[in-house]
Amino acid sequence: MERCRFVRFLRFVAAVLALAWPARSLAEETAADLPPRDVSVVVQPDAAKLPPLPPDFERLEHGWMTLELPSSLDDRGTALLREADAFRSRLAEDFGQPAIQGVVVRIARTPEQMASLAPETAPPPPYAAGVAYPSLRLVLLALQAPQTWDAPDLTELLAHELTHVALTDAVAGHHVPRWFDEGLAIHESGEVPWARTKTLWDATLGKHLLPLSYLDRGFPADGYEVNEAYAESADFVRFLMRDTDRARFGALLQRVRVGIPFDRTLEDAYGADVRKLEYEWREELGRRFGVIPMLTGGGLLWVAIAGLAAAAWIKKRRRAKAKLAQWAREEAEMDAALAASRAPGEGTVGVAPNDDVPPRMPSVPVVEHDGRWHTLH
Repeated sequence: MERCRFVRFLRFVAAVLALAWPARSLAEETAADLPPRDVSVVVQPDAAKLPPLPPDFERLEHGWMTLELPSSLDDRGTALLREADAFRSRLAEDFGQPAIQGVVVRIARTPEQMASLAPETAPPPPYAAGVAYPSLRLVLLALQAPQTWDAPDLTELLAHELTHVALTDAVAGHHVPRWFDEGLAIHESGEVPWARTKTLWDATLGKHLLPLSYLDRGFPADGYEVNEAYAESADFVRFLMRDTDRARFGALLQRVRVGIPFDRTLEDAYGADVRKLEYEWREELGRRFGVIPMLTGGGLLWVAIAGLAAAAWIKKRRRAKAKLAQWAREEAEMDAALAASRAPGEGTVGVAPNDDVPPRMPSVPVVEHDGRWHTLH
């Protein structure tokens, strides 16, 4: 009797596992297929509609890119286009493919305005200062970052989002791992190099690097792991793009472009599977971050690095605040110029002469004399 019960229990456990396994695999597969958090997928691009621009926006046509931004930022937009030209050429060289074409970039003042400029059915995530819509060839940027309200580095932010669009072009929309997509965007834009170096150093010396297979199953969403995930992804992409492997990297993109699965193309292009490449990359990390601490004791060197990183952060914060103040002044000057250019009497209904306070409806009995209101006693 006991044996029969035990057998039935084993069958029950086997049945539960059989039912649970496909669901878990499907969840892992779905997580692995998700794009980076700042890349929006529009299922029906032809049906997507963009809201009209605000009346105080202007459009700068620049051949391969159209820039739409507040008129008061015209000078900044012109400089941004020059920087984008150089970055576009670099992407074409790194990818071994023709440069991207036909991109529209909309720059909003705030995250809220950025949401109002997005496709109606695909708003940007609330935590992002930039988002790419590769299928629409659209990039949205905000002059203020959510939560912190600092001014992001527009050059880096635009480079990051343009990389997402360019990669989608390079692989003709075929799937690549999220760590590859996000790592490539971070590597190409050169964001926060000091922070990424420190994160990699800590993870290497602490022997808690995240395996690429872990990132394949699901990219971390928050906490310290997400910093490790971004830093590792960017550095592994750098490893794949070393000068000696530049032709291999271009071949990788070409093979994915014709529909060959990413893992297979990686092995074909580099002559090694992802596990071996990851092992070689970890060995390189050990050489980069393992020898210097033994020679210096680690502490003094990191104090210097931390000091440089803090100084860079403070400088960046000050520059961001200065940018916001400059943009505010430019907007105020433009508003004043527009107001001064209006014809006499145009748009001045209800404005009192001689800079007096405009007339208002009194809440107590008053009388008007020589343009002023006096309370009756």
